[in-house]
Amino acid sequence: MKLGSEEVNRHGSLMLVMDEEATKSNPKLTLLPLIALIFYEVSGGPFGVEDSVRGGGGPLFSLLGFFIFPLIWSIPEALVTAELATTFPQNGGYVIWISSAFGPFWGFQEGFWKWFSGVMDNALYPVLFLDYIKQSLPLFDQFTARIPALLVITFLLTYLNYRGLHIVGFSAVMLALFSLSPFLIMALLSIPLIRPRRWLAVDFGKVEWRRYFNSMFWNLNYWDKASTLAGEVENPSKTFPKALIGGLVLVVSSYLIPLLAGTGALESSPSDWADGYFAQVGMFIGGSWLKLWIQVAAAMSNLGLFEAEMSSDAFQLQGMSKMGMLPAVFASRSKYGTPTVSILFSATGVIFLSWMSFQEIIEFLNFLYAVGMLLEFAAFITLRLNKPNLYRPYRVPLPTFWAAMLCLPPALLLILVMCLASSRTFIVSGAVILLGFILYPILVQAKNKNWILFEEDSPCLHSSGWQQCHSVVSELTDLDQENKGVELLQLKHMTCLAAFDIAEVARTGAWFSVMPGLINSNKL
Repeated sequence: MKLGSEEVNRHGSLMLVMDEEATKSNPKLTLLPLIALIFYEVSGGPFGVEDSVRGGGGPLFSLLGFFIFPLIWSIPEALVTAELATTFPQNGGYVIWISSAFGPFWGFQEGFWKWFSGVMDNALYPVLFLDYIKQSLPLFDQFTARIPALLVITFLLTYLNYRGLHIVGFSAVMLALFSLSPFLIMALLSIPLIRPRRWLAVDFGKVEWRRYFNSMFWNLNYWDKASTLAGEVENPSKTFPKALIGGLVLVVSSYLIPLLAGTGALESSPSDWADGYFAQVGMFIGGSWLKLWIQVAAAMSNLGLFEAEMSSDAFQLQGMSKMGMLPAVFASRSKYGTPTVSILFSATGVIFLSWMSFQEIIEFLNFLYAVGMLLEFAAFITLRLNKPNLYRPYRVPLPTFWAAMLCLPPALLLILVMCLASSRTFIVSGAVILLGFILYPILVQAKNKNWILFEEDSPCLHSSGWQQCHSVVSELTDLDQENKGVELLQLKHMTCLAAFDIAEVARTGAWFSVMPGLINSNKL
């Protein structure tokens, strides 16, 4: 990884172009496509919320959940993501946050857990797509037709990702409009049929807490996933906070409006609310045309979910490679600016994990995601305490103590989700975590022994350049403290000064200015 250009921003802190790709003129994500991608990272529409009614023993707990959970979970996660994603606007997202707070070992673990969780999540969507289609085309319920169809769908969607993130973003916008339209029509048609007393129904004998909490958590998590695309966003310091607010309003509305319409218009048993039940609700409220529209919208929504998740997973691997955590091949880009090998690697994981059942996948990915999110909240608080001078384009408008209190309710929810997991989930998730612990020293050894090509002098694995980099940082800090007017010039071969190393310089008080005409000097 070569040091790009250097400049001083209007706050006096050093800014680096992290890699050559950052200077290319690949189209950037703007506000509307980013909102659509966040919507599909988190939601994709009300498809899958039926389990919250079934697990909650009726509409009451489901409706309360979608009012309360965003307050104690979604909003805190979105706020933390907004602060950290704008502070470290690079592909890799939460991997950079954790590395900055706790070092590269835990940064790698975070990346591995979140990538594995994301690939498991993505394995759901081609399967769910066929589950909706088979209601009209029973052919796809047969093994001989289903397997080739899954492979073809995965290949086509992977190719769309390869063609460029801006295409994926605008595709997500169109898919979101199409997928949500039938539910707006259904809500309007349901108004004469709604009886508010139906919203209060609950059968405590049928409440399944594990199903309920896993469903609520799965439908409202992944706010941080878009941070792995931060390097691809136009003006991230302004775009990200706005996109997260827009995404939050869109997600919560896409759940509550159909649920209020469906549960208020129909007198139904909690057991009726299985996956795909909204199609039956549409049939009752609007007729066969609305049922068919909802089925097609559900199928198309799964494509949008796949595209958003694939993009985040692939750019996360690309960011980890640029940081030196993965071999350099994962950082390679196509002519469209997309990380080709990272996309193919993620697609391969999707194919191999698609054999698992829906409930198994949700429980496994929720557990791994919960572990990773606990680490993210800890990193958020640690960076506030240890690096208070770090430039934050967007800052959660709370002092550090109350920012820590903001993280307490969602942290307790994460622990609850983990405690409700089955013994099988504990075993499988434990094996994945152990695998991450084993992989890290293997990759460190591979880098130090030059078995595989890595990005050079990266700070994220303990190569020989690591100690040299930090000795330079210390030297520059000492010079600044001696009031010698440090001239920060081009640091040849010091490419380990990534975003979080600059943050370390800032934390210790070594703020530099770059004098015109001295950029190309070789002095320190």
